[in-house]
Amino acid sequence: MDLTGKTVLITGASRGIGAETAKTFAKAGANVALLARSSDEIAQLAGDIGSQALAIPCDVSRFWEVEAAINAAHKEFGSLDIVINNAGVIEPIAHMADADPDAWGQIIDINLKGVFYGMRAALPVMLSAGAGTILTISSGAAHGPVEAWSHYCASKAGVAMLTRCVDNEYGDKGIRAMGLSPGTVATQMQREIKDSGINPVSQLDWDVHIPADWPARALLWMCSQDADEFIGDEISLRDEDIRRRVGLI
Repeated sequence: MDLTGKTVLITGASRGIGAETAKTFAKAGANVALLARSSDEIAQLAGDIGSQALAIPCDVSRFWEVEAAINAAHKEFGSLDIVINNAGVIEPIAHMADADPDAWGQIIDINLKGVFYGMRAALPVMLSAGAGTILTISSGAAHGPVEAWSHYCASKAGVAMLTRCVDNEYGDKGIRAMGLSPGTVATQMQREIKDSGINPVSQLDWDVHIPADWPARALLWMCSQDADEFIGDEISLRDEDIRRRVGLI
């Protein structure tokens, strides 16, 4: 794909899927706005990518920061074509009877409200332009309970519904909204899951996890017309047909 002249904003861009997505979209010619709380990491990544990258320190659990970041990206590059709501956390992993209520709520602030804030800040800009793509990172945890992941499951279920709501309200106004469920990915989050020793996911061998560039490449493909049949829906990278269409197998 050639995304020259297009602007993509990526939350949680300092590592894992977010960082790989930034590299993948930059290689496709896009301007990339990198958002994360880890300012040093995104500054380094932006430096590696070059002049088409902009690092914006941002806490997605604060709407005013997300809104300011989107405005800064739009001002710098002149457009906002794609928003990838990738930022998400899973720690602290805990059973519900032992979970700290404040820590549980902070996960919702980042994983769910942070996605809504990204959508809310981006939609007026995209609607005024008459087009835009909003992508979210979903999970199998959005559709079934996982032991000690009540915060993560609840937040991802909410994100899946937000994606459907965006399509319901703005699909006829040029907004393409889709979710990607990547499966288990070899990232720092997966190391935290393994260290917890709780539930079957933590027992998986490391070599069964897919590399972070796979979901990055899938997200790029989702911006193409070939993925239009999935608008308003969720794509699973566990699906071999999807992997084949993305070019992974």
